[in-house]
Amino acid sequence: MRRFFRKIFPLLFILIFAAVGYFYQDWFKEQYRHAKGTYYIYKGDQAYAADNMGKTLDYYLAGLDLYPQHYEAWFNLGNIYAVHEDYYSAVDAYEHAIKANPNFVMARMNLGIVYSEDLGFFDDAIEQFDIVPTIKLFKLWIPFVYSNIKSVDTNRGFAFFNKGVAFRQKALYLPLEKQYLAYEYLGEAIKAYTGATKFIKKSYDIYYNRAVAHHLRGEYREAGLDYCKAIDIEPMNFEGHYNLAVLLRGLHRDRESIAELEKAAILISENPSSSTVQTTYIFNLLNEVTRRFITSEEYYTEKLTDEPIGSLNNSYTYVNGKIVADDEFDKAMYNNFKTCAGFSYFNEEDEE
Repeated sequence: MRRFFRKIFPLLFILIFAAVGYFYQDWFKEQYRHAKGTYYIYKGDQAYAADNMGKTLDYYLAGLDLYPQHYEAWFNLGNIYAVHEDYYSAVDAYEHAIKANPNFVMARMNLGIVYSEDLGFFDDAIEQFDIVPTIKLFKLWIPFVYSNIKSVDTNRGFAFFNKGVAFRQKALYLPLEKQYLAYEYLGEAIKAYTGATKFIKKSYDIYYNRAVAHHLRGEYREAGLDYCKAIDIEPMNFEGHYNLAVLLRGLHRDRESIAELEKAAILISENPSSSTVQTTYIFNLLNEVTRRFITSEEYYTEKLTDEPIGSLNNSYTYVNGKIVADDEFDKAMYNNFKTCAGFSYFNEEDEE
């Protein structure tokens, strides 16, 4: 009997497999197509790593033709198109990724960025950024092992931030007959930036951009305080100092404006990527404000009452015949850049 079953079992197995294959042949064909598509996508990843864009696109498109539900491949393809400024193809790829996986946060984020920053479709961008915080992603926390809580919250914060940028862009690109809407859109941008601060606690970009929105709305106290927060987070970024200086100049706070312009001038001079036009403009503005200040009554009052400034008690070393400040001096310089010249002025207004 055992010998009989040993002989019949392989035959039964073949018959069962053949029956399953016959009745579920479409399923097997689909799995084969998915496997082959995944292989092509893998080859596309290799071609991308080798910086061969021609083969990358060929492999990706061949793979997605066989396996169109591969949302990560659509996402990668969208990123490639976006980098090469083929924005409409990027939009198509991101939309395919979202169709395959509606909860794909990064695809929605990148789609919104392309809509807003590259194509000017601000309402479409805002729609995507509004969806991201509503996606309920699973938060996993294993003590000392793994946690994705921070990344989930960060993505939500970036969605609010990008929404703010889209509203600001929408305000700035209004046609003349609709300029009256700019104040409202900038207000929406401020709300979005404030929403971002609930998820991302310390971000120069969030506070700097919120300051710009307040500045454009004529809300100078709020703008000043936000510029000061941005400077506190990234004191070596010249833009915060420069914009604050422009704000203070407009408020006729020349002494504080000069202090911030001097910092901006130093920082932009040390930045190899800065343009000659930017540098020249900052120095010209510094000269203008300085000339106005030294002819003011405030300047002469200070000259009569200020005490001489004592020398810094710092040590120095020689490197290749040049004097180089020590760490204490570097710290003092860093703290000087971190200090917001107009903070007391804006803070006093806030208390009032």
